[in-house]
Amino acid sequence: MARRALKLASLAAAASGIYLYGNKFLDPNDFGVVRVGRAIATTAVITYDYLTSLRSVPYGSEEYDFLKSQIKELFVSFEDTPLGAASLAQVHKAVLQDGRTVAVKIQHPKVQAQSSKDILLMEVLLLVVKQIFPDFEFMWLVEEAKKNLPLELDFLNEGRNAEKVAHMLKNFDFLKVPRIYWELSTRRVLLMEFMEGGQVNDRAYMERNGINVNEISRNLGKLYSEMIFVNGFVHCDPHPGNVLVKKCPASGKAHIILLDHGLYQVLSESFRMDYCHLWQALIKADMKRVQKYSRQLGAGDLYPLFACMLTARSWESVNRGIDRSPVSASEDVEIRSNAAAYLPQITQLLNNVPRQMLLLLKTNDLLRGIESALHTRASASSFLNMSRCCIRAVSTYQRSKSHSLYRRAQISLTEALSLWQINLYELFLWLKGSQLGNWVIALLSRMHHSMY
Repeated sequence: MARRALKLASLAAAASGIYLYGNKFLDPNDFGVVRVGRAIATTAVITYDYLTSLRSVPYGSEEYDFLKSQIKELFVSFEDTPLGAASLAQVHKAVLQDGRTVAVKIQHPKVQAQSSKDILLMEVLLLVVKQIFPDFEFMWLVEEAKKNLPLELDFLNEGRNAEKVAHMLKNFDFLKVPRIYWELSTRRVLLMEFMEGGQVNDRAYMERNGINVNEISRNLGKLYSEMIFVNGFVHCDPHPGNVLVKKCPASGKAHIILLDHGLYQVLSESFRMDYCHLWQALIKADMKRVQKYSRQLGAGDLYPLFACMLTARSWESVNRGIDRSPVSASEDVEIRSNAAAYLPQITQLLNNVPRQMLLLLKTNDLLRGIESALHTRASASSFLNMSRCCIRAVSTYQRSKSHSLYRRAQISLTEALSLWQINLYELFLWLKGSQLGNWVIALLSRMHHSMY
């Protein structure tokens, strides 16, 4: 079916081209089937043979009508206006003959050929800048583009990523990942289950639809903590257009819909363990371990700056404990002004850390942007969820390296106790902030005074 769709798309492209050449007084946008054909055609590898062999097929002929009928076999309807468009592709809503509503992700024509030219141009320009300014340290941009762009241009790889993350996070019932229709997909066109909702940074949408903003922010943090610390397979493009929210009419639960799975970062085991230990140290305000694991991740003497970049907090807040107090307006101003002042050091740091860290830094920034829009900047609860994931990840790694049954049991017991301590502390925080908790505290206080 996929090959057939590809061939039909090529034929449709040739037919629409003939129409343009043959009748300059008619606007092709007035003819719906040609619009559909042209939209589908962007998914195809339009070969020279197709173009030359069909150049003589006139618009309105029997052959042209045959092409139209073949295109109609694919879709009942195809919306010409894209739901979303980006530099590489755009997405259209369509209905298949069997009634399934699908999202059709279509790669822009010639983007594959153009992308290689763009990378080459970027490499040349950066080399020129490097010659003029020897201290310029951004050549890693080219390396990352060369590695990531081919993966993003292969929509079959995107489909595989979607299925992998859906299976990996299947325990989260609030997560929805569109199903991929493999029989109708190619490297340049991806057909998937159609899902819609409000953007994750649209607080007004959530309030209108009775969606708890804090719950969404908390669940998004759970998803990414699980991906980063436990699985080491990270969706690295969580901008608001790729993360939707919707309340299920049947259950009343709010779902997070994760879209666009073209860009993932796979973390090595050693990197992931160092990153887990570093975040545990940051949450506990253990400066010796912050320094140790920052250095192991390439930060060197710039580890204070590295800690501030990871947490988006001032060095004073990092030393005090990032879960102890919320971000203030003055601290935000301090962070922004310091970012400009320390630009050379930031550049050096980005050049020294492992390449795996670069996409994680981008992911962290996007997630913080969502939190800022929702007014739910990282709370004690989100740090506790991160701690849980770090504990589970480190314990799983330690068990895998141990050959002693006694040692594995010891690790499991320590893990269980640590997780229990976190649950107990979270219960304490909940009681402290609730009316029930205030009543319990007042009652205990009265009992204390009556005893003495």
